[in-house]
Amino acid sequence: MTTARAGSLSLGDASGPPAQVAGLPPPAERGATVIPDRVVARIAAQAARTAQSRRAAIPPDRSRPAPPKASAAIRAGSVRLHLSMDLPYPTDLPYVCERIQVDVAERVAQLTGLEVGEVILTVRRLVTAVDVNRGRVR
Repeated sequence: MTTARAGSLSLGDASGPPAQVAGLPPPAERGATVIPDRVVARIAAQAARTAQSRRAAIPPDRSRPAPPKASAAIRAGSVRLHLSMDLPYPTDLPYVCERIQVDVAERVAQLTGLEVGEVILTVRRLVTAVDVNRGRVR
């Protein structure tokens, strides 16, 4: 018997099986939570924005990078991510790309509970310093 009194909950004998919620089947028979690809992609894009600012900060005298884009494909509890983003130049591109991939994979796994099998990162463009002779951003 379940009773509630002044902010406390008593579930009966603690040594017995867990209490069943009235009218619901056992947890193993209730189904699964499904997260659509587009939702995982939005989470990945936000994680990529955070990683981009943390790992590849672009100084104020450079042009502002376009926001990262992401797509996701979920198969059997594992997700494959594809990111597309701008990065600063000069920088250690292999290192920065690897760190962004790891950061995004960890964050997506943390927020969705999915295993991230692969993160593909495409650099759309390298953001360079202002070209003084032409007065524009390259």
